[in-house]
Amino acid sequence: MITTSLVVTLLSSSPAGAFGGPGSDVRGGTNDSGELSASASQSRIKVTQTSGPTGGKQGTVASTDVNWKPPPCWYEPVFTPEQLKNFSENDGSGDVGLRDGWYGSELWTDHFRDEKDANTIFTKPAAVKGYKNYNLGKKGYFWRGVAPDVTAIDDTSLCSRLMFWQDAGQIPDDPNAPTAETLADYAYDKVKVPETEVELKPAARSTVNLPTWVWLDKGTFQDVKVRAELPGTGLWAETTAKPVALHLNPGTKDAEVFPASGDCEINDDGSIGTPYTKGAADKTPPCGIRYLRATDGAPYQLSASVTWQITWEGSDGSGGDLPDGTFETTQDMNVQEIQSINR
Repeated sequence: MITTSLVVTLLSSSPAGAFGGPGSDVRGGTNDSGELSASASQSRIKVTQTSGPTGGKQGTVASTDVNWKPPPCWYEPVFTPEQLKNFSENDGSGDVGLRDGWYGSELWTDHFRDEKDANTIFTKPAAVKGYKNYNLGKKGYFWRGVAPDVTAIDDTSLCSRLMFWQDAGQIPDDPNAPTAETLADYAYDKVKVPETEVELKPAARSTVNLPTWVWLDKGTFQDVKVRAELPGTGLWAETTAKPVALHLNPGTKDAEVFPASGDCEINDDGSIGTPYTKGAADKTPPCGIRYLRATDGAPYQLSASVTWQITWEGSDGSGGDLPDGTFETTQDMNVQEIQSINR
């Protein structure tokens, strides 16, 4: 009988991937250097962008729903029998569960090769039956719990099973088994959207009581779509971020925004507002700002925040909405005290 040791305190004080050695991002049972590894803090979910801009400065969106959070953990397939044999007998330095685990290749081989049962702390039943010769000859995977942030899991029972066997083509019958929605949620903060660089007239320097026009040419904003796949499961999800509005914050209370809400709609062609034309200096722009007080040394910080509507669809025909996301950029705005100007 093997008694496992408590690893949650070690996980909380160690850098991500510490238990899998260098580069412990498990992909198909191997890390980027081709070495087998096992780490509770690294997911095998592969996220790729399938449409949308890829160049220029980019960033991740912030959820408008402060109460929304992705799943704290889930189970993933990690090793085939052959991969586990190789890993156990040549390394064995990883952890086998989010809460219970052990170190040293001998302990790995005891349970997964030599059929020795293991006592666990956080799972029921406490005794887990051992495996014979890594299940060589069988088709399937050994699965284990994965959590992007182990220390953020409050419930010690979540995803706490020791690494376990699942036949090929099957998803574990467990409330923490992955779903297409799990992948969509995971991909939420992997969506990269472009920075908001609006066109201004006048550029960078405005005039008190005269409107500053704000616009973006067509095609500036496009839908961003990413695909998240979990190897060995057939599960995938596509998460799409669609730009729907630009919100302007002039950086001071001494200003008016157009429209009054500060929300400029993004048109179907990706454009925002209307470009300034000669002779329109005294007209009210569909998207813009009028500053009422000049800057005094320090410029105002004009912020432009784009709202992205986020939806998803999955491999099983499921789909739905995720919370809207926002991405904000700022730029300096100097305002001069001149009552009239020729443009």
